Amino acid sequence: MTQDTLKNLLPKFIESLKEKGRSPATVLAYRSDLEQLIDFLIKREKVLPDAVRPDDLDGFRDTLLADKYTPKSVSRKLNAVKTFFRWMISENVLTTDVSASVAHPKIENALPKFLNQLEYRALRDVVRSDTRIAAIIELILQTGLRISEVAGLKSANVKDTEIKVEAYATQPERTIPLNKPANDALALYLNVRPKVESEFVFISKNGKALAVRNIRASIARYMQKAELPSYSVNDLRTTFMVENIKNGVDLVLLSQVSGHKRLSTTERYLELAQVTEPGKKQALIEL
Repeated sequence: MTQDTLKNLLPKFIESLKEKGRSPATVLAYRSDLEQLIDFLIKREKVLPDAVRPDDLDGFRDTLLADKYTPKSVSRKLNAVKTFFRWMISENVLTTDVSASVAHPKIENALPKFLNQLEYRALRDVVRSDTRIAAIIELILQTGLRISEVAGLKSANVKDTEIKVEAYATQPERTIPLNKPANDALALYLNVRPKVESEFVFISKNGKALAVRNIRASIARYMQKAELPSYSVNDLRTTFMVENIKNGVDLVLLSQVSGHKRLSTTERYLELAQVTEPGKKQALIEL
């Protein structure tokens, strides 16, 4: 029996992710990462699953690192690769998992970074004319949403005073207060949002949900324009955490809003905010 190609197997794997309830942003990221892998393997004339060897996957990892992808990004892509190969085992496409021995790159656990008031105001200034990215930046600063949650945000889950983040992977559903700055930025974007049918808030001209990688790249360009090249989109969420802790917001509330599974995760931001005694305020601040 002839084995199906990796390229033909990818849509079946993607469909299995959807059936398992993985978030749209996760599905998009997996598809993109695995298309990148398959293109790499095709150049090595490896089109069938059983032709792939561990050194091919090692080569994929090393090429990504040589192309200046961060170790964290490479590690995320390898997670997609390993999940794909485990799925092929479960579907009896393969009998041996050649991805099992592929090591992740070492990730340095540096303290996260955050923007001060002058910096995030400078970012707002340069992005103002791009209402879509301006709304995304404001939403992260005011609610602490993860970039994948922004990409997967549905219009039906946005209300005047709150947004709902649907359950995904191991994350339960949660509700986040929506303040005036975030609401105003969203309203400006929705006024010019493409008039196409889509359940997602942030879309391209053809109505598809914005991919995480595209959001990340767009914000990186504006960071450069604001002369903040050392910051990334993830630092916006950290800024939300730090500013709320500095202003005395209750850690339990902040933990719930941020989607942290453990309070200890939220407590790590105390050092970054240089706060020894957490506050008890029961409302998020406006940045």
